[in-house]
Amino acid sequence: QVQLVESGGGLVQAGGSLRLSCAASGLTLSTSTMGWFRQAPGKAREFVAAIRWGGRVTAYADSVKGRFIISSDNAKNTVYLQMNSLKSEDTAVYYCAADKFGRNTNSIQEYDSWGQGTQVTVSS
Repeated sequence: QVQLVESGGGLVQAGGSLRLSCAASGLTLSTSTMGWFRQAPGKAREFVAAIRWGGRVTAYADSVKGRFIISSDNAKNTVYLQMNSLKSEDTAVYYCAADKFGRNTNSIQEYDSWGQGTQVTVSS
């Protein structure tokens, strides 16, 4: 059974940084695709970033490219999202998700395991 547990959310001022963590169990990072998604109040859940092939391949939404960095520590089975230069529009609940088939995807429907989410609030 796959379990994903996010941590690291909180309140930060615009321009600041936060690092989210996702501790995974029941899967192997080297063969899975791990993604970060976010959902702001009243909006649909959207793709933020993904990492696969044990960290060798990454992908980002245009809105976070150059500001966010996704990485993984395969020994700890943990995925990270370093968020820099945060903006008020980054305020959302951030979810970690896993695609056990390791596909090149940013589609919500193709991620079969989800964490409970962690709140990120950016004050302007």
